Amino acid sequence: MPSVSPFQIAIPEERLQRLRQKLSLTDFPDEVNLDSEWERGCPLEKMQELVRYWLKEFDWRKQECLLNRMPQFTYAAEIDLFGRYNIHFVHQRSQTQKAIPLLFVHGWPGSFVEVSKILPLLTKSNQDKPSFHVVAPSLIDFGFSDASGKKGFGMDQHAEAYHKLMCSLGYHVYVVQGGDLGYAVARFIAWKYPESCAAHHTNMPAPSPPKNDIAELSADELQRMRLTQDWQNNEMAYAMLHATKPQTIGYSIADSPVGLLAWIYEKLHGWTDQYPWSKDEILTWVSIYYFSKPGPAATQRIYLENEQRTPKAFDQAASYVNVKLGISMFPKEILQLPSRWNRTLGPVVFERRHERGGHFAAWECPELLVADLREMCMKNSDIYEHIQTSSGATI
Repeated sequence: MPSVSPFQIAIPEERLQRLRQKLSLTDFPDEVNLDSEWERGCPLEKMQELVRYWLKEFDWRKQECLLNRMPQFTYAAEIDLFGRYNIHFVHQRSQTQKAIPLLFVHGWPGSFVEVSKILPLLTKSNQDKPSFHVVAPSLIDFGFSDASGKKGFGMDQHAEAYHKLMCSLGYHVYVVQGGDLGYAVARFIAWKYPESCAAHHTNMPAPSPPKNDIAELSADELQRMRLTQDWQNNEMAYAMLHATKPQTIGYSIADSPVGLLAWIYEKLHGWTDQYPWSKDEILTWVSIYYFSKPGPAATQRIYLENEQRTPKAFDQAASYVNVKLGISMFPKEILQLPSRWNRTLGPVVFERRHERGGHFAAWECPELLVADLREMCMKNSDIYEHIQTSSGATI
């Protein structure tokens, strides 16, 4: 049996019928009048409108068809001490012979769908700027990859899985891009496989304060720190629940598509820079979770594993790693930390602060993220020259 196999999304009709049945039986909560409609979470009127559209008008088969335009595969990865896991991934090669292999890693509440807007931009041939061979997996426990299914499957195992995926495709030297959980995956790959990770890039840096840093923060830095503190105080309850009692919320989001919609929709609204989400976009993102192979509850287990690891996964990710690092900063990202702290993460070779964009940079402003990656890996750069030692892909 080959370790890499073609894949297409094909949700059974009975699952669609069951979804419609559940939506038709929805019991909505009541709501109190508020000064701000998003003050306590998803507004009732907006949820009712989305659920009605999901039941009556949303065409999953159309979205499925659009998703299947991306070339998709599965790879059977052997993870040390854990066994075999099938990883679903998008893989598209550029027609440019010397294109750079790029591993794009999503986070929560995202999925492999986030690569769809940047895929044609990254793979397009460009005479003056680098092009990319793009690999975008569904994280294990997400999308159409397998469930981890075992206690202790954490960030170390995720890094191992996607590194082995890249090597299986013939990409023994590559660049990694990620935000959110993808940031931690990128950091772990750079730390564990520096001989293969030529560089890594993130749109959500999470550094620690420099030791013995006595420099005063600027007014702008103080304001960004206040925004971060406000987010941690008022918006992090979801992460605490994921990291402590993921099974409890799991029953709600696994059984109730409306509960799952609310759990994700609130973040899509709150973590973006006034992005004009269409109903189809929102429901496609949520449907990928609802129809996922492991089930939506599985996506939260990594938070608990991150916290139970010693040191904690994001503490490990904040350690200095001597692998080239690129950073793109967006004004509505959930973490807003002083840019000079980024030097504690590794040798920063590229850094840019943008005037628009939020947590889902690849979706909100794909052209900005792609431009940053091209500039970081520009032709004749150390990264570009190093990459040319890598071999071609096998599929």
